[in-house]
Amino acid sequence: MKRIYIILCGMILLLAACKKKENVDLIVHNGLVYTVNDTFDQAEAFAVRDGKFIEVNSSDEILSKYTAPSIIDVGGKFIYPGLIDAHTHFYRYGTGLKIADLTGLTSFEALVAAVKEHRKNHPNQAWLLGRGWDQNLWPGKTFPEKDLLDQAFPDTPVLLSRIDGHAAIANQKALDMGGITASTDILGGKVILKNHQPTGVLIDNAIDEVSSKIPEISTKESRQALLDAQENCFAVGLTSVVDAGLDRSTIDLIESMQKEGSLKMRVYAMINPTEENKAYYFEKGPFQSESLTVRSFKIYGDGALGSRGASLLAPYHDAPDELGFLLNTPENFLSLTEEIHDHGFQMNTHCIGDSANRTLLNIYAKVLMKENDQRWRIEHAQVVNPKDVEKFAAYNIIPSVQPTHATSDMYWAEDRLGHERIKHAYIYKDLMEQNGLIALGSDFPVENINPLYGFHAAVARQDANNWPAEGFQPENSLTRKQALKGMTIWAAYANFEENLKGSIESGKLADFIITRRDLMTAPEESLRNINVEATFIGGEKVH
Repeated sequence: MKRIYIILCGMILLLAACKKKENVDLIVHNGLVYTVNDTFDQAEAFAVRDGKFIEVNSSDEILSKYTAPSIIDVGGKFIYPGLIDAHTHFYRYGTGLKIADLTGLTSFEALVAAVKEHRKNHPNQAWLLGRGWDQNLWPGKTFPEKDLLDQAFPDTPVLLSRIDGHAAIANQKALDMGGITASTDILGGKVILKNHQPTGVLIDNAIDEVSSKIPEISTKESRQALLDAQENCFAVGLTSVVDAGLDRSTIDLIESMQKEGSLKMRVYAMINPTEENKAYYFEKGPFQSESLTVRSFKIYGDGALGSRGASLLAPYHDAPDELGFLLNTPENFLSLTEEIHDHGFQMNTHCIGDSANRTLLNIYAKVLMKENDQRWRIEHAQVVNPKDVEKFAAYNIIPSVQPTHATSDMYWAEDRLGHERIKHAYIYKDLMEQNGLIALGSDFPVENINPLYGFHAAVARQDANNWPAEGFQPENSLTRKQALKGMTIWAAYANFEENLKGSIESGKLADFIITRRDLMTAPEESLRNINVEATFIGGEKVH
């Protein structure tokens, strides 16, 4: 009997040793995997098949159970879910790579010189376009006037956008083409005058009068813009982007490029609320695939703080005669809100000033039931009166914020708001605590595309030079765990995509990144400089 027992045991061991391993497409092991699941578990390895994680476990468990044509030993490096930017202008960023870059210039004269240099390199462009200027970096911090542009380019239309996209300066040729005069009056827009004549500076909806005259770019150029944007995003670890404000033609192009395989970036598209777009998408209804989600409309409530277009409850501290303005009437906002709700879409509204936030939160409240899973969003939620903060929780409204806005604006925001009201701005922790989550993005190209700049800003509340030493309003900083969730699973939740992505779990899309240093433990001052060594989408290495 003893001999038989020994033989049987040997056979069992032999069968176990000979058990065939399960075939998968990819195995990644010997890493520290931050799964960002419900319990924020850590693991060492995972297996991928058909573009999805099929098991996350220890290295020994994964290697003993699976075999794959591609097995990656990451040598103790750190793995996170693919990063999601909850608010970008992805397509506009791509097209903007071909226009004049005016970011960081410290005078209007330097701006004109940069446009002249751009003209030398692009002599055949019908319009001269640029973006990125910020008068807060210039002596006097005052808006520019068009005289130097008129002298340099008397016969070529010029339109140059401010860093936030809510102001622009045009030369006289462009103003003439847009029909802009001293008497131009536009709802939700403003033409800046001096001595009763246009200075060339246009605010918010007034910009459209000129920009609508710019010829549309070709489909070939649009395709290349998307590919260029994708390449740069992959390099910094972004695997999904929210593109805030697209027309049907661009959404269709994105979908066709995704289907053909050239565009691998996953996109959550907010629709521009034009009559044509509404008619089409209201009939079509919300749509979601593994690569594309179309279920929301992007609405502009007001403008930007830097250009004094943000709608405030009390006057600007540095301009006592100005309150900013809404970009539409409350009645029109309410009508649009009801329309969007009745057709089953999310409403995602740009709100910067405390008046815009109050107005739109109250309008949301009229339409949403207190108990709902509509996941309507306030984009930016930049200045929120304390009396209005609780409305996010009461109506399950998601704050979608951009941490680098705080660290970009902190040098001059108090000038706009004053000592007391600045305390109600960039209150990310307070907003996060309402519903226990917050979606984090960058608003690129308004800010840099690197999501780790936002991670650093959220955690340290400091700029690239680690200033101020104690952080800007540090009481509203997020923990590293919260910041990582904000750009992974919470961002996915805000998109109705939490069952597809946002964490490294069995059944989810195999989107992940690898870094040499640990975001969770590296010194704060090094966070912006951590490089993404590899980016994977659906188990495919794309960077």
